[in-house]
Amino acid sequence: MEWLDKIFNLNGFTELLFEYKFIVTFLLLMVSFLIKNLIIKVIKLKSKQTKRLKINMVNNIFTILIIIILFNLWSEEIQKFAFSIAAFVVAIVLATREFIQCFIGFIYILSSRPFRIGDWIQVGNYVGEVHSTDWAKLTLLEVNKDDYEYTGKTLYLPNSQLITSVIKNLNFLKRYAVHHFTIVRDDSANPFDFIDTLHEKANLYCHDFKDVAIRYNHLIENRLDIKIAGPEPHIQVATSDLGDTQVFFTIFCPTESAMEIEQKLTADFMQLWFEHKALKSVSG
Repeated sequence: MEWLDKIFNLNGFTELLFEYKFIVTFLLLMVSFLIKNLIIKVIKLKSKQTKRLKINMVNNIFTILIIIILFNLWSEEIQKFAFSIAAFVVAIVLATREFIQCFIGFIYILSSRPFRIGDWIQVGNYVGEVHSTDWAKLTLLEVNKDDYEYTGKTLYLPNSQLITSVIKNLNFLKRYAVHHFTIVRDDSANPFDFIDTLHEKANLYCHDFKDVAIRYNHLIENRLDIKIAGPEPHIQVATSDLGDTQVFFTIFCPTESAMEIEQKLTADFMQLWFEHKALKSVSG
């Protein structure tokens, strides 16, 4: 009769309670339920007014007491369970870290709206037209930023990159672009001798879309609240570290016409360059 000895010993009784926790829990719930119902019946019989308030107080008191007692009774198991849950959650987070970052990136896209479907954007070193987005990835149709042409490649970028990389919206380049290109030659001819002719040629090639370019240029400046190059062509002459002559062209033109105008101005430059070089040789 070892268990009877434990009952009459305080420490032994405590050990007995913790040893048979399921039985003690069941008995505790049953006894508290019976006592609570008995008290409620007494309240209903003796109290004619404010019965609901008293009954509610009794229910709350018994609920709090049961929670406190059960928590103390099962505290060790609850602590172990909490540690197990925490370890499990940490393992899940580590295993699904990339997916969580992708989902956060998707939420970032939805909330900040840095671009829309069809926009031209640049993410890191990747440039393309936004084809579609979902919770895991961003799909781009790659665009060559130098000639504004589709490469035929499809880029799939995880949304996690959108959080850590700079996103540039290049949508204005889809119609009009501030196109830059440079021609480098030796010092056998002076480009200032024919730079006015190059300006005339550049204005001629841009004449057909000049009015539209002016309006679009103003539209971009108003929306972005900045000053951009254009719409007039700009030509600048400089020298390189090696002493060669550099001629920089800046043209604000329709995106699809940029390479065509570049080739025309390059051809005009070469023709004028060799003509002046030949004249210089004859006069020399």
